[in-house]
Amino acid sequence: MLAKEPDPLDIMVGTRIRIFRMHRGLSQSDLAAKIGVAFQQVQKYESGANRVGASRLSRIAAALGISIGELFEPSSQKPPGSKSPFHLLADPDALRVLKAFARTKDPRVRRAIARLVESVAYQPPKTRLPVKRGQRRRKASATLA
Repeated sequence: MLAKEPDPLDIMVGTRIRIFRMHRGLSQSDLAAKIGVAFQQVQKYESGANRVGASRLSRIAAALGISIGELFEPSSQKPPGSKSPFHLLADPDALRVLKAFARTKDPRVRRAIARLVESVAYQPPKTRLPVKRGQRRRKASATLA
């Protein structure tokens, strides 16, 4: 029997659990203790590997200080499993950047940050050519002469 793929809705709910947990500054172990499961179970919920039952969903929402409905995107938006911008907040570094950006009040600085991030994101990775031993020294000394 082949392993069953996680349902896109389970993945979306798990992603939102992760985002709200991280936003509250809770570790997986912290959330697990609050809802009475092992942290590995929280990992499975967040990845969508395990479905969250109704009573557990209620406990998770209470532990995160949100309503159960906040764990679901409104159906008028993109279908479950699509790559919405909200999904990006599951990345801890993206959340850090967004929090720092929100603390920045000057609109000029905000635009500069946006341009910086966009320019870095659109840069193709630079490939490094292998350099023979001593080759850089000769270039440096040649420029000094």
